[in-house]
Amino acid sequence: MGAGAQIGGWDGPSRRRVPRYRMQAPLDVTVLRSGIPDTVPGRSLNVCERGIAAVLAGELLTGESVGIELQLSPPAEPLRTKASVRYQDKLRCGLEFVGLTAEQRASIRDWAIETKAVLEDASLAVPADATKKKQVEKVPGTPGSTGPSKPTKRRRRGWPWLVGLLALVAIAAAIWWWRWNRGWAELESLKDPNATTGEKPRAQVPAEVMQKLLVHRVEPVYPAEARKERLEGTIALDIIVGRDGSVVSMRALNGPDVLARAAMDALRWWKFEPYRINGEAAVVETTVAVEFKR
Repeated sequence: MGAGAQIGGWDGPSRRRVPRYRMQAPLDVTVLRSGIPDTVPGRSLNVCERGIAAVLAGELLTGESVGIELQLSPPAEPLRTKASVRYQDKLRCGLEFVGLTAEQRASIRDWAIETKAVLEDASLAVPADATKKKQVEKVPGTPGSTGPSKPTKRRRRGWPWLVGLLALVAIAAAIWWWRWNRGWAELESLKDPNATTGEKPRAQVPAEVMQKLLVHRVEPVYPAEARKERLEGTIALDIIVGRDGSVVSMRALNGPDVLARAAMDALRWWKFEPYRINGEAAVVETTVAVEFKR
């Protein structure tokens, strides 16, 4: 099976002033919907110390507060933090981290160094000569300056306006922060006792039966490291399908870890028609096989 086309990075306007690196990794976004936490799976496009761009399996709304779980490096613990939706275009969105700790920022930098991550847009970094330009600027009205001294007075008269604007921005930010924290507190305090992931499967369904109920299939991306090592084969996985037809958990039964991870990344997007027992949608267990060929 050939690898799928690479997903492009978010090309919308950006005000980032820190390095932004290309990154394709699975992530989970948790958002409060109708009082119930809803987890939306997705894949990152790029990441920096201030936020992340991603393609998700569902649409978010600009301004929504969400939780993010991102796997930077498989052996390490996932990066878990809060974020705000700053940009949204259908399934593509830009998320700004909120409350990222110094340790988490360091883990992003360490990941970029260890993986030799590709810098997506070098122009986002502050120019190295910016400080020099500020140092050699002449103050109008001083020796060596060609401009008159009047503009300096006009700039001074503009300071009260600038201070007022900054005060309004600070007040708006404080209100937003208060509302955001209140919403997040509600999100963390609510637990759905009937969540699908907490239910035990009611039946073991044969693979050929569930295959007929498959309505959406995503082919896995052939990992570059597997291609380099000429790895191929069929990965068998034991999965649990929720009442809504989504894959809620999975476990690889064989094969190299690199192929197993690629298969599970794809299975997160699979969707089945609900399996019914006595006319009622039920949580069931089944097996699937994903083949990798060079």
